[in-house]
Amino acid sequence: RCETCSEEEAKYRCPRCMKYSCSLLCVKKHKLALSCNGVRDKTAFVSVNEFTDLNLLSDYRFLEDVGRTADAAARHPTVHSPTTKKLLYCLRNKARRCNIDLRTLPIGFTKRRENSTTFNYMEKKFYWHLKLVFPHCHAEYTLKGVPDDKALADILKPYIDPVESDPVVCQRLKIYTVSPQSDIQILMKIENRKQNSVRYNELDASKSLLDNLKGKVIIEYPTLFVVLKTLKNDMVVLGQ
Repeated sequence: RCETCSEEEAKYRCPRCMKYSCSLLCVKKHKLALSCNGVRDKTAFVSVNEFTDLNLLSDYRFLEDVGRTADAAARHPTVHSPTTKKLLYCLRNKARRCNIDLRTLPIGFTKRRENSTTFNYMEKKFYWHLKLVFPHCHAEYTLKGVPDDKALADILKPYIDPVESDPVVCQRLKIYTVSPQSDIQILMKIENRKQNSVRYNELDASKSLLDNLKGKVIIEYPTLFVVLKTLKNDMVVLGQ
């Protein structure tokens, strides 16, 4: 049966989250409720036992798409712009001095296009492009111009604080707002690990964004996952 209305017989299956739906209306409802884009995840992990010829063909086409995208990016005029190269070099250099391994992607990648991180030379601090992910509510929010000296607890207040948060956001993230602050955990994915060995670093909400990013690898901009300790999730913290 349809997993959205639970009434009609299912006719469709979402390539992204594998949810069954009976009609276009239920497809749209499930996309809205789960923030699902309906596009198959080409990089999803598949075990050797489940690997078929179809997966092999999918991987081959994926590599072809990557090759075309890389070629188009290499031909992009901004790649060869001295100004662009200088700005990226200065940004990475300033991050290195703060003990942050900041890495940038080639022109054409989505994260490179989205990234709005800047460094203010007068104030001598970063203004980060930041993404907040609330997996228990299937919600994501993008922040721009977040100063590096702002505490993580203050960054999260407009979203999960029962008093200071926006009413619409508060209602969507209700499971977080009704939970005690001690139950909230902020995680950040550790880069450069194998696909089947994903681990996360636990961040300190009382410390600033800069202090939490020190000694870590950042690809374009930080993505923070806000989870609840009491709810079971598959995010394994490093050391556990």
